[in-house]
Amino acid sequence: MIFNHISARVPETKDQFLINPRGLHFEEITASSLVRIDVDGNVLSETDYEVIEAGFVIHSAVHRARHDVACVLHTHTEAGMAVAAQACGLLPLSMSACRFYNRIGYHDYEGVTLDLDERERLVADLGPHMAVILRNHGLLTCGRTIGEAFCLMYELEKACASQVLAQAGGALHIPPPEVCEHSAGQSSGRNTGEASWPAYVRMMDRLDPSYRD
Repeated sequence: MIFNHISARVPETKDQFLINPRGLHFEEITASSLVRIDVDGNVLSETDYEVIEAGFVIHSAVHRARHDVACVLHTHTEAGMAVAAQACGLLPLSMSACRFYNRIGYHDYEGVTLDLDERERLVADLGPHMAVILRNHGLLTCGRTIGEAFCLMYELEKACASQVLAQAGGALHIPPPEVCEHSAGQSSGRNTGEASWPAYVRMMDRLDPSYRD
């Protein structure tokens, strides 16, 4: 609906980012409706919209602490929330899941993310990773580019969905730890969105280029 949030750092700044406004469905959002704020919550652009408070807390936490991150995505999908509720967390059951083996954080649920002091704990649990599962809540990915953050979320969502489906079947087969680590290492350091993101942009331009307005 309207309570997931995406943010992107304003180029050549350390403390400013763009975020989707409160009250707009994603299909309604265009470039001009994004709200420019800083990590202290100051609105820096003329706008008729407000910022989702929980969105500010989560995204400002990452942008103020991780200057290597240009984009942050947070979602509440059925598969993501299902795995976020499992004590085992994300299992290395698929190639998509192995991408995150030993490379994902976990942050315990503290209620709706409205308290500023939670930012320090969230960032600590994210650590050096580009993804964190917010337990009993949802998923969060980061990226050095918008494309990387998006493609990591795509992979993480697919990993969660396949895990839930696999758990509904028979006995699970988990590759040996050394295989999982090798698989994760094959993706480490690569910008996952470098090749895929332009194709998504072209698709959006074919479907509805008004998002650029």
